[in-house]
Amino acid sequence: NGTMTRGMLVTVLHRLEDIPASAGVRFDDVSMGQWYTTAVSWAAENKIVEGYNGSFTPNNSVTREQIAAILYRYAKAIGVDTPERGSFAGFPDGDSTSGWAQESMSWAVGAGLFSGGGGGRLNPGGNATRAEVATILKRFVEYMAE
Repeated sequence: NGTMTRGMLVTVLHRLEDIPASAGVRFDDVSMGQWYTTAVSWAAENKIVEGYNGSFTPNNSVTREQIAAILYRYAKAIGVDTPERGSFAGFPDGDSTSGWAQESMSWAVGAGLFSGGGGGRLNPGGNATRAEVATILKRFVEYMAE
């Protein structure tokens, strides 16, 4: 039930790619030699993460809309088609999805990665536990295999 951090999620994806090399750190708050340094650098180089205001905040909890954005960009980076789009209409809080996350959340809903939590809520700005992310990643790997 622990919270998944941004650095953890990017490290998982980096390991899915067999830990490719990276040219170097791109964010002010990602110093050399941390367990997530190479993964974050790799993700930034491949436009999987963008950060904000020069920072990546690797130790911050990852929100559900950030997960959608990262997985959407990762899928595109490795050449997976992402034509699916889902509606937020079935979620009582779907309209609270941030503007920057609309496309990726719509894709994640349409691809079946997010199905709604307690009370059928999408909870786009809410933090995700490691168990929730494991479920989303399982669905994502199955999606990629199709």
